[in-house]
Amino acid sequence: MTNEAQLEMLKLLITFFASLIASSGFWLYLTKRIDKRDMKTLLLLGLAHDRIIYLGMHYIERGFITQDEYESLHQYLYTPYIEMGGNGSAKRVMCEVDKLPIKSVQINSKGDPCYET
Repeated sequence: MTNEAQLEMLKLLITFFASLIASSGFWLYLTKRIDKRDMKTLLLLGLAHDRIIYLGMHYIERGFITQDEYESLHQYLYTPYIEMGGNGSAKRVMCEVDKLPIKSVQINSKGDPCYET
């Protein structure tokens, strides 16, 4: 391939990509993709919020929380919820959960929590 042919190919590629970026269809596609991601984020935030409220209120009404319950609620729900931008009532419920006494899990005589007597 000659140098002149390579230059023409480069011009053609630049024109193609410039046209693609300038086209309204391309921007519509990107906008739809971003909107979908935003809706998924909102849905996940809503589900996490609901679960934090539900579990948190359960623990508050019960009057205590176990170490495993606290770690699961905090590590797998609350921390990602806050990092994704969640706040409000879930934050208030979690502040109340933080004040609960932590009780240990009663393990049966065999030492296996899954063992049924």
